[in-house]
Amino acid sequence: MSSSSEKGDFISIVERDQSGIITAEYRQQGNQNIVQVHQVVQSNSLQPQAISHIQNIINIFLPAGYPKSVTDDYLDGDLAVGFEDSNASTTAAVLLKIVQDSIGRVATILFAHRLGSSLEPECKRFRFAADIFNDSALIVDCLSPVFPKPLRVVLLSTAGTLRALCGVAGGGSKAQLSVHFSKWGNVAELNAKDSSQETVISLMGMLMRADQTLRVKAGSLVISSVTSKTATWASMLFLIAVHLWTNYRAVKAVTMVTLNRQRANSVMSTFAETGVMLTPKDVARQERIFERDGVLRWCDGAVVGWGVIGTKLSSIVARKSASGSLSLAEVAKACPTEQYMLWFGDKLRDIRVCICLENGCTPAGQFRAWMHGLLSAKLLSDRRSQAVTESDALRALVDAKRQLDGIFEEFLEKAAEAGWDTGDPQLETSSSYRYERTKLQQKDL
Repeated sequence: MSSSSEKGDFISIVERDQSGIITAEYRQQGNQNIVQVHQVVQSNSLQPQAISHIQNIINIFLPAGYPKSVTDDYLDGDLAVGFEDSNASTTAAVLLKIVQDSIGRVATILFAHRLGSSLEPECKRFRFAADIFNDSALIVDCLSPVFPKPLRVVLLSTAGTLRALCGVAGGGSKAQLSVHFSKWGNVAELNAKDSSQETVISLMGMLMRADQTLRVKAGSLVISSVTSKTATWASMLFLIAVHLWTNYRAVKAVTMVTLNRQRANSVMSTFAETGVMLTPKDVARQERIFERDGVLRWCDGAVVGWGVIGTKLSSIVARKSASGSLSLAEVAKACPTEQYMLWFGDKLRDIRVCICLENGCTPAGQFRAWMHGLLSAKLLSDRRSQAVTESDALRALVDAKRQLDGIFEEFLEKAAEAGWDTGDPQLETSSSYRYERTKLQQKDL
């Protein structure tokens, strides 16, 4: 048997989730078809499929990467907090309250599971979204008496769901913003003082309401001028508009120093285009609060493609296997010494960049992977008027890597000097996966 990689050597890539558990293994000899080896958990009492379903349910309630992503005392502390009950607003119909609260709690669980990993990198978006959820719930509550009882139940349940989303989005984003504001590690004090500020604002609001017993003058003055339904709705919508506008300005004023996908697009494309390094304040002024998910946008505002990082290896293997010409070595050809593998989705004209990260990928490696994908998408987007082939895509990866090799070290150095935190990449917005690259001899199979 020949010892060359084309005949005798086998390439094996093992994929792991954030907990380090093997989720899949891909093997290939030379240019032959890829064989996917599924990892099966053995158990005497439960079938592997049952274990997988149970694990999926457990993952809904635990943070991504548990138990490695949290401290050893997380579970004990979380159980203690979990039994606390926030006193929701009472309602005359007990059954309606039960339905409303139950739907809200289910929405909380599902929302935290689906978008929990994106609350940190997209904290500005979700902080403002929490205000929209809360104000929308208020409007739905006010509209509910107009409709028949069956539809009223649906509207009140919708309002409960919106408040649940507000709680998850607001709580998660507030925690990240507190970490950002804290320079001395005084996160607990910041949260305590923030609660005090909210209490003062609530007290001011109470003083502006008309108390039917004490007849507070300030409250009477306000309520006496709002007597009709039209005036009530006009006042409420005006106050909601003011609330959203002020909160939008407040969120826009936050200057984050971490690089999420949108900020990385702006900083990297500007540096690649002009050699100028944008500061956090420069990016904050042009940052969009609601940016399209996964978009790759160039410094001139043009969308050059879409990207996802930390994805499963199957997103590359399965899509390229459809052509019947896949080789793992071919996929890695454009970046043989990198800590990632990169390829495009099914339709090359759509330019969907899929980035798989190697186990142990450093923060610099993640930034390099995203910049490589951005530069590759830019090169392909310039060819959208023509038919784009796989050879064109491979050439774009090679050309982008050549450009990347010439500017990336300088980019990292200048980014740190400009005030960016290059040690905390916030590019992944969902549960991520890692792979390991090895070579096996035929006798090892």
